[in-house]
Amino acid sequence: MVVLGVGGVVAWSQIGVMAAEPEPLATVQENPQITVTDADQGIVLEPVDGESDVGLVFIPGAKVDPWAYAAILQGLAEDGVTVVITRPWLNLAFFDPRGLDAFTSAAPEVGVWAVGGHSLGGVRACQLAPDADALVLFGSYCANDLSQSGLPVLSISGSEDGLSTADKIADARDELPADAEMVEIDGASHASFGDYGPQDGDGTPTISSEEMHAEVTRLVDEFLAPLAP
Repeated sequence: MVVLGVGGVVAWSQIGVMAAEPEPLATVQENPQITVTDADQGIVLEPVDGESDVGLVFIPGAKVDPWAYAAILQGLAEDGVTVVITRPWLNLAFFDPRGLDAFTSAAPEVGVWAVGGHSLGGVRACQLAPDADALVLFGSYCANDLSQSGLPVLSISGSEDGLSTADKIADARDELPADAEMVEIDGASHASFGDYGPQDGDGTPTISSEEMHAEVTRLVDEFLAPLAP
C-alpha cells in the first residue's frame, strides 16, 4: 500500500505540468544581455558581464515548468541581479526539503540573497526566508509567522487573480512584517506571473505580458536596490 501510495503521488506530480510558452522563452534564450545556464542548482540567469552583488532564488508554483518564469525574471538579470529558478522535487515545492544554500551555491560570489516564489512556491519561500536577506512574493502569501523577523518583504499580487485572491492575501497579512510592501498590479491574473498559459480557476488578465514583465522588473529592482553592498 505504501509503495502504491508513493507511486500514485509521483505519477500525479508528473501529470498536468504547465509547460513554458515557447515565444517568451525564446526571448530569454536569444537575449544578448544575459547568460543562461542550466545548472544542477536550477536555471541561472546572470548579467552577461558576470558582475552581480544581489541574487534571487525563485521557487516556481505547483506543477509549473521552471522555464516558464525565465522571461518575467530576465529583466532582473539584465539589471545586474543573479536569478536562480529552482526545480522543486516532484514539481511541488512542499516536497523539496533543500535549504537555501543548495541554490545559492550556483553563484557563490553573490553576497546578498533574496528568496521568492509564485503561488505555492511563495509559501515555500516564506519557510526559507529566515536564511535570506529579503523575501519576494508573486501572487502568494505566507503560512508561517515572519511578522517579527525584520525581513524586507515585497508582496506583488494581481487584481484579477482568481487563486491567490485579495481576501486570501489579506487574511495572511499578519504573517508578514508591518512594513512589508504590498503592491497590487491592476489587470494581472495568477498566471500573469509566469508564461505558461491560462490556469483553471484563474481570472482573465487585462494586462499584456510585456507590460507585466516590465512592471514586475521595475518593482523588484526598486525593492532589491537598497540591499546591494
